[in-house]
Amino acid sequence: MIPAEKSKKQILLSGVQPSGNFHIGNYLGAIKQWVEMQKTHRVFAMIADLHAITIPQEPEILYKNTLGVAKLLLACGLDPKKSVIFVQSQIPAHTELGWILNTLTPIGELERMTQFKEKKEKAGVLAGLLNYPTLMAADILLYNSDIVPVGEDQIQHIELTRTLARKFNARFGETFKEPKEYVLKETSRVMALDDPTKKMSKSSANPASYIALLDEPETIRKKIQIAVTDSGKEVAYDEITKPAISNLMRIYSAFSGIGLKEIEAKFSDKGYGEFKHDLADVMVGALTPIQKRYSALTEASVKTVLKKGQKAAAKIADRTLTEAKKKAGFLAT
Repeated sequence: MIPAEKSKKQILLSGVQPSGNFHIGNYLGAIKQWVEMQKTHRVFAMIADLHAITIPQEPEILYKNTLGVAKLLLACGLDPKKSVIFVQSQIPAHTELGWILNTLTPIGELERMTQFKEKKEKAGVLAGLLNYPTLMAADILLYNSDIVPVGEDQIQHIELTRTLARKFNARFGETFKEPKEYVLKETSRVMALDDPTKKMSKSSANPASYIALLDEPETIRKKIQIAVTDSGKEVAYDEITKPAISNLMRIYSAFSGIGLKEIEAKFSDKGYGEFKHDLADVMVGALTPIQKRYSALTEASVKTVLKKGQKAAAKIADRTLTEAKKKAGFLAT
């Protein structure tokens, strides 16, 4: 097996697709947790542009979004001195190992993936969509990842990654570490502001259903003001009878650090209007520093960070791939 980095910290790899401006669900459910975990883990934060093109992309928009996502990762607090921030397509080892893993993967395994079954009806049966999990497995295995932060809908992909690692190791000798999933905390369940039964999504036809990290303060206030609530006026946490206010309370708690019980007590004799007003203040206060850091970053400075990340990621990925190819019998140059 490829030796781990000298650092005793566990390795965490996670990726985000460059699909436009993040919303608060992306931030609370993933990025904020990466920022916290970089204190205790060696974080590899990958901008997954190769995964993004499983859905057709306009070249200019893909380029712009890739830089924009990198800026947001930095603005949200990922530190290039602690984390490796890189673009997936700039590390050829990802696609090369992905191809090798394809040759070990029964097509039935890929066809049973829940995300493939759900998406193929919308996007058509594309080879890239089908093979998405093997590329994801390559992403993870290249860096000797210990843990991979995922939502519950991605656990199946981590299970496949472990299966492929075991298959390769059994056939060619011990090479890959089997990663574990790290299921993201409850704050990942950020629901739409217009429908608390659906997850917040920037692909929604209704812009008022989500709050983007770069929304202007007045836009944030307006979206919170018109967010749906439940019958009655009591600010109380109950996911069954009060799903809308419970969603807003989770958001309030995540941005303020105040527990749900404390929020209930704070607004025990107040109505939804005052609660929403305070929630908007909390969110504007939390997002304004991110927006200021984002605006201060130049394209040149972001590209410098990505170049540094590419170099650091490639050093590890290339070493892992070289060892895997050697064991599989490929002729070395």
